[in-house]
Amino acid sequence: MNGPDRQIKWRLIGWGGAAVLLAIPWVANFPWTLSDFIVMGVMFAITGVTIELAVRSSTDWAHRLGALVAILAGFLTVWVNLAVGMIGSDDNPYNLWFGGVLAIAISAALLSRSSATMAGMMVVTALAQAAFSIFGLSTDLRGGVLSLVFAGLWLLSAALFWMASRKGSSVSS
Repeated sequence: MNGPDRQIKWRLIGWGGAAVLLAIPWVANFPWTLSDFIVMGVMFAITGVTIELAVRSSTDWAHRLGALVAILAGFLTVWVNLAVGMIGSDDNPYNLWFGGVLAIAISAALLSRSSATMAGMMVVTALAQAAFSIFGLSTDLRGGVLSLVFAGLWLLSAALFWMASRKGSSVSS
């Protein structure tokens, strides 16, 4: 199966998977409010559209995987911060710093036109994540360590973009 049929198959898997994930809390009778479902639905929609754009931006698999890992890291950062907070509780003002990490990654995605630039920006994103993690270790060891794992995701994304840049991959406009 090639071409449009394959694209439709992956879209059905992706969007259907998002719908199933959103239905799990409802079926499992989690104590979610309507606003919880709306926020999660919006997060899945933004993530799905971003993945679609990322996949279309390059034909290079390393570039695509780098983008997917970065999108996953961004999604998880927002989700963890909304659910329990990266550092301490979800109302800890320290968690707002992770918005800066996302701002770096989003700026990179909007402004970069090459895999090499994206690789460099993902390293900067990882360093910001790691710096906030280190500061947070004294407040919340669990959250600081978790945040360092997220820095590892940004570095994995950087490595994949770097691999794509070695092949001369660029982002299409």
